[in-house]
Amino acid sequence: QVQLVESGGGLVQAGGSLRLSCAASGSILSFNAMGWYRQVLGKQREVVAAITSGGSTNYADSVKGRFTISRDNAKNTVYLQMNSLKPEDTAVYYCNAKKTSWGITNYWGQGTQVTVSS
Repeated sequence: QVQLVESGGGLVQAGGSLRLSCAASGSILSFNAMGWYRQVLGKQREVVAAITSGGSTNYADSVKGRFTISRDNAKNTVYLQMNSLKPEDTAVYYCNAKKTSWGITNYWGQGTQVTVSS
């Protein structure tokens, strides 16, 4: 069973930085892509950033230039470096991993709270 464990969330002032980590129970090379999503209570979960097994990255327009997704295959960990944080970045951040064989299978972490104060 795949397990994804997030860490690194917390409370930070606007303009500050945080780095989220997502540690997988097995090799992240087994996933076609990994990413970070966020969700505010009462709203839909939205994609923040994603990285493929080949290293290609994509970002939501709202975080481009401020957030960076990266992966360390040796540590089976994906990171989200968040700089210049804004109050509107406040959300629960979830790690996601996708396998695309016989359809798409999504795996999720438990989420980590990020709160940005103004």
